[in-house]
Amino acid sequence: ATPYTNTNTKRASPDDVHARTDDNTLSKMYGDINGGGSRRRAVGTADLYRHVPKEMTEATKIGVVMSLLSIFIMILLFFCETYAFSRSTISSTIAVDPNSEQLLRLNFNVTLYDLHCDYASVDIWDTLGTNQQNITKDIVKWNLDDQGQRKKFAGRNAEQRAVTHEEHDETLQDLADALGGELHAVALDPESIVEFHKRHNGQAIIDFYAPWCIWCQRLEPTWEKFARQVSDERINLGVGKVDCVTHAQLCKDQRVMAFPTLRWFENGKAVMPDYRGDRTVDALVDYAKRRVGSNEGSNDEEFEEDHHPGCLISGHLMVNRVPGRFQIEARSVNHELHSAMTNLTHRVHDLTFGALSGPPGHMLHVLPFFDTVPEKYKHTNPMQDKYYPTYEFHQAFHHHLKIISTHIDYLFSRSTVLYQILEQSQLVFYEEVNVPEIQFSFDLSPMSVNVSKEGRKWYEYVTSLCAIIGGTYTTLGLINATLLRIFKPKKL
Repeated sequence: ATPYTNTNTKRASPDDVHARTDDNTLSKMYGDINGGGSRRRAVGTADLYRHVPKEMTEATKIGVVMSLLSIFIMILLFFCETYAFSRSTISSTIAVDPNSEQLLRLNFNVTLYDLHCDYASVDIWDTLGTNQQNITKDIVKWNLDDQGQRKKFAGRNAEQRAVTHEEHDETLQDLADALGGELHAVALDPESIVEFHKRHNGQAIIDFYAPWCIWCQRLEPTWEKFARQVSDERINLGVGKVDCVTHAQLCKDQRVMAFPTLRWFENGKAVMPDYRGDRTVDALVDYAKRRVGSNEGSNDEEFEEDHHPGCLISGHLMVNRVPGRFQIEARSVNHELHSAMTNLTHRVHDLTFGALSGPPGHMLHVLPFFDTVPEKYKHTNPMQDKYYPTYEFHQAFHHHLKIISTHIDYLFSRSTVLYQILEQSQLVFYEEVNVPEIQFSFDLSPMSVNVSKEGRKWYEYVTSLCAIIGGTYTTLGLINATLLRIFKPKKL
């Protein structure tokens, strides 16, 4: 006998016999594979889902509550997980811009409230050496009424026509000496201009000029000969001139923006538009006769325009994909601009980059599915309908634009390219001799934002459901066991 062998024999009691009988019965009922040989016992050890007979379980109130709670949590998490699986998440990455196109389309629509379309010039410059002035291709202009609303189509932006100047052998001094020092074109000042209008029955044409202006110097003898011919032909018209350097306030009151300005007056009030024809004696006389005739009952539509010096400019430019700028400024091939009277108050209705039509364009915001693009990727037109006023002379706004290429991969079969804009604007002050200009400086970022939509795989969804069921069952089972230990009465 060994030390761990019990040599005493004990007769089995009736309870032990009854217990063994119940065990044998249960084994037969549930197919116990542990008995009946070593092979069946080895197979039994591989059973991960061993069954507990119903007779050996006990129902409790806490167990019922925890079971209902687990079912509710499983159902809730199931619907949440299914909803998350049915929706996609949008993610973005940053990479070097792969766009290899050399040119980029720039679209703009700008209203200038106090600059005539004849003087508005669109220029472009970039770091590659491009320097184009008064671009005419794909740009249109509209005249505005006194409320700033678009009224009359001014036509496509065209090259400014150089007017014809008449050449004279005599200077103005020679003409004055020939007449004994007396000139027909009356020099006016703020006091004499009122009497001048009364003396000529309310009809007059006045040349507002600056002595330093080359165009004004060329016009001087022509203007004097024109005044002499008006007098000789007894045309009911007064011909005068105002030195805008000597009488600067008078010219500011008349809102003279360029030299020379040839303006018609009726009863002391300016009648627009100003004369912009050839500067020859015959052309001026013909204009005077037709204008006087229009006041005597003739119907000449040339003088019926309700003029206002406002202009809406819209169109597009093809710019190089390098840092550059486009600008709007006052320029004329036939005038010297008065810098102090150049008011560049403006409103930017639209300013975008990229194609206007087709899926790759920035116009996706008008399409229903553009709502699937998050708001943070829609900064394609940040200057839309913004107003930029200037209240003093020699001021203009400069706008700085940072362009970021954004590729959206999930809207169409091919990538959709948007151009987001980061914009900063500042008011710039100019020297008195310089004409202000509106500048839109742009710079393309070398990096691009790639936006894609990511969905979950089906096996991730199935795995999540299994985790929900198993995790909920296990967690609440542990809680249930803990509560039973705490609240179940202990046996003595």
